[in-house]
Amino acid sequence: MLIFGIDTCCAAATAALVDDRIMVAQTVLNQNKTHSEKLMPQIEKMFEAAEVEPSAVDAFAAAVGPGSFTGVRIGVATVKALAQATKKPCIEVSTLEALAFSSKFFDGILCPMLDARRNQVYNALFQGGKGEMTRLCDDRAVALDELLDDLRKMDKDVIFMGDATLVFEAEIKGALGERAFFAPKISNFNLGGAVAEIGLSKFENGETVDYGALVPKYVRLSQAEREKLERESKEL
Repeated sequence: MLIFGIDTCCAAATAALVDDRIMVAQTVLNQNKTHSEKLMPQIEKMFEAAEVEPSAVDAFAAAVGPGSFTGVRIGVATVKALAQATKKPCIEVSTLEALAFSSKFFDGILCPMLDARRNQVYNALFQGGKGEMTRLCDDRAVALDELLDDLRKMDKDVIFMGDATLVFEAEIKGALGERAFFAPKISNFNLGGAVAEIGLSKFENGETVDYGALVPKYVRLSQAEREKLERESKEL
């Protein structure tokens, strides 16, 4: 069993190959977000170095959001093209679930958070511990103050990961004090290996879709769409 995983929803462009036993290969570029230019050369070099042909992959997993609207589209489009060309199925993976995955042995609340601007974050909550992750809420766009209020009420240790931790670290520490922990640099961003490993589990459970059904999951409207609705409401 060989699964390809990709995540371009955030600043990092990352892809990986995972089989039943090991991570076969992984590529990560977390500087100067130019996914449209650098992603395919990254992937081609990874396949070449691993001495694997795309046709050998059993399924292609993509982080489908939330995250950067453009980044989400690039990753989804790439996986759709690879799956169509090889006639293999696709797998949808939540960006936030993949982000939390590397911290699943933390005995407490896993809180992935991506900066959604305007003091909002893309977020989901999971209970971690003993290598298991239990989802506590759906992926969402939520005000930072609302999220921190929810976490205060839970009265548990919380580990934070994602680019929003770099923006809101002071606010998090002020709200939760010693109950707040932060993922180390190596797991504070999305990894293609996490997408692929989650994808492997989903593949074994039959959770696949045809390439035509693989679509982004943005969670909220884009800025352009929000501005359009605001203009239309003013015209009524």
